[in-house]
Amino acid sequence: MEFFKPSALWVVDFHYEGRARRWFKAFGPKDDPFQKMTDTLKDLYGDRAKLATVRKATEEEELQYLRGEEPKNSYCPTGR
Repeated sequence: MEFFKPSALWVVDFHYEGRARRWFKAFGPKDDPFQKMTDTLKDLYGDRAKLATVRKATEEEELQYLRGEEPKNSYCPTGR
């Protein structure tokens, strides 16, 4: 299975200008998801965003994401 799916889906919770946000991101087995998301948020939003948690998605969350059924961000129809 590792050959076909080397990455894992992670749930990234953060606050942007005080509002809770959630992204789903795929990371490889050698990536440091917490550091990568800290850097990404800093690059995109500067001090306006603060990372809350980064964790592996549950099996149910991954299935919802793949089906497009995860809760959408009300401020962004793409769910970002």
